[in-house]
Amino acid sequence: MAKDLMNYPALMDGALRGVVRQVLQRAAERGLPGAHHFYLSFRTDDPGVTMPEYLREKYPEEITIVFQHQFWGLEIDEEKFAVTLSFRDVHERLVVPFRAMTGFADPSVNFGLQFEARKEAGAPAADGPAKAASVPLPAPVAVASDQAATAEKQPAKTGEVVALDAFRKK
Repeated sequence: MAKDLMNYPALMDGALRGVVRQVLQRAAERGLPGAHHFYLSFRTDDPGVTMPEYLREKYPEEITIVFQHQFWGLEIDEEKFAVTLSFRDVHERLVVPFRAMTGFADPSVNFGLQFEARKEAGAPAADGPAKAASVPLPAPVAVASDQAATAEKQPAKTGEVVALDAFRKK
């Protein structure tokens, strides 16, 4: 078998992280339409992550945040996003490089992606590119105070794997 000189895993990983970037950009510009809301998981030990020390101590490896009713100042650039969320009724600013993402889900439409956190901005994950989630992402561990009760009452929804062959012209 020939060596992959195109580096398809890195291209796919970058493209799927780009989907999340575009979705967050739309949310920043227009808000969340309809019932859309996002769970976004990321590695808290990534050197580019900025977050309060008490959250890093509580979640030393990974955290899942919710974009639903209470988020402010969402800003996106090519490498990272920044957002203010409420933790225990205190507004905290988080900065997260896209390379630190481990999962993204929009349960309102059963859409999810799982990623391997990357060590360097251009490097693909060791196990290959991101993939459509076939299992539910973990329940959010850090949600705004009024969202915590709602998140616990709703049953977990599973992601849906989408085969791209169905969309290709023949």
